[in-house]
Amino acid sequence: MTSRCQWVTDDLMYIRYHDEEWGVPEHDNRKLFELLTLEGAQAGLSWFTILKKRENYRIAFEDFDIEKVANYDKMKIDELMQNQGIVRNRLKIQSTISNAKEIIKIQKEFGSFDTYIWSFVGGKPIINSWRNISGVPTKTLESDAMSKDLSKRGFKFTGSTICYAFMQATGMVNDHIIDCYRYKEVNKYT
Repeated sequence: MTSRCQWVTDDLMYIRYHDEEWGVPEHDNRKLFELLTLEGAQAGLSWFTILKKRENYRIAFEDFDIEKVANYDKMKIDELMQNQGIVRNRLKIQSTISNAKEIIKIQKEFGSFDTYIWSFVGGKPIINSWRNISGVPTKTLESDAMSKDLSKRGFKFTGSTICYAFMQATGMVNDHIIDCYRYKEVNKYT
């Protein structure tokens, strides 16, 4: 039997997310924007709820095309508020649009969102060695710094806990427990 992180349920969607994506270093700007959006959408909800809506989010936000999302207007927001496939929270929808605008500014300043966001971990993943899920933090000094800088730049739904979950999802940290079969596999990406 394959040993996985303790948070993984027996749901196939959860298993696939854990086994194929979670903790793998991500450098594609669109995917980084997607995961930052989804982590923000999760605030107050379960990750499983967001995973079930993920494909709907991809359709609603045009595969997270940063330029297109940055140009959404009030009519588009009203349309998204009627979309039952996503979390219909006006503040979360508006934050996705304003965050896209801020990412464009960051890309002009740093060359890419990837370069900027990975700078919070020195450009390479932090490898942790947790024996049990209870040891995994919900935020760190790095996520605090990321959150503070994103907030200063005008980002919304990017508190330190959301930033740390984003860091885990994008492989900026490897928080697979050491008994998980993915722990060593993910470490190969460093």
